Amino acid sequence: MCSGRVDLEFVFRAFANGQDGVLIGGCRLNECNYETHGNYDALANTYVCKSIMSRIGLDPERLSIEFMSGGEGNRLAEVIDRFTAKIKQLGPLGKAEGLEQGVLRNSLEAVRRLIPYLRLVEREKLRVTVRSEEAYREFFASEEVSRLFDELVGGNLAISRIMALLREADLSTAEISRRLGLNPSEVARIMNTSSRQGLVRYDMDSNSYTLGLEPA
Repeated sequence: MCSGRVDLEFVFRAFANGQDGVLIGGCRLNECNYETHGNYDALANTYVCKSIMSRIGLDPERLSIEFMSGGEGNRLAEVIDRFTAKIKQLGPLGKAEGLEQGVLRNSLEAVRRLIPYLRLVEREKLRVTVRSEEAYREFFASEEVSRLFDELVGGNLAISRIMALLREADLSTAEISRRLGLNPSEVARIMNTSSRQGLVRYDMDSNSYTLGLEPA
């Protein structure tokens, strides 16, 4: 299977299923077996996934992509051994990062709900015009792309994570901030906007937010 078919959904499903790390293998860049250069799509998806992971508190080093030819069996074994050792050093998913398991589960659910939107953002706004590993690395490491990512994805991701928490329990602004590691003023802004949209409502008796009517 072409590495370009490794969808964002596959990566986050693996983490949601309890995998501590994900290794993507593809043919060498500029040596695509299918002449579609799908390995560059896989590289872009990897950078997008890493950006999301850092924003939900997961170590981006839990995801890696390696490029090699079909005849490099020894290198494949070395790559797998090295990646396995790194994941063991990092420790269990979420626990090593100090994340509550419920928060981790809800954050991964929130990301998976956003994947159709993430695909659209990647396709329309995060395309690299030059196909080289260096160009992709520089593009996704740039401050401009980081700001663009925050503008296009950051707010939607925060809302999705908050909604995932509220599906399990009513929470105050302070508790949402604590559990998700978000700025209280940012959470308050999101809750005010979401309240006006009917997504949440504030319960005066418990001083907490509860889900309103979510869109289908």
